[in-house]
Amino acid sequence: PKQHSSGGKDRLLGISKRGDRYLRSLLVHGARSVIIQAATKDDRLSRWINRIRAERGYNKAIVALANKMARIGWAVIVQKTVYQAAADRHGERHAW
Repeated sequence: PKQHSSGGKDRLLGISKRGDRYLRSLLVHGARSVIIQAATKDDRLSRWINRIRAERGYNKAIVALANKMARIGWAVIVQKTVYQAAADRHGERHAW
């Protein structure tokens, strides 16, 4: 994912088509699977997905989630950490 930020305003761009096509397709297919399951869940990520899907449509929600997963994956690799899912409002941790 590309970032162009200035003046304290973050401008996060989408997934570039210049990168690894296979990795991008895996991210999109994984996002599609998560979005299908999000309709029946009420955790923080599912609420975000359902809101994006309602506002922008199904395919844009898929690409937005794929972009989010790419950013999370990049951060985990760069910081050399293990992914920690955020706790939902019931205090339970959910991974996608």
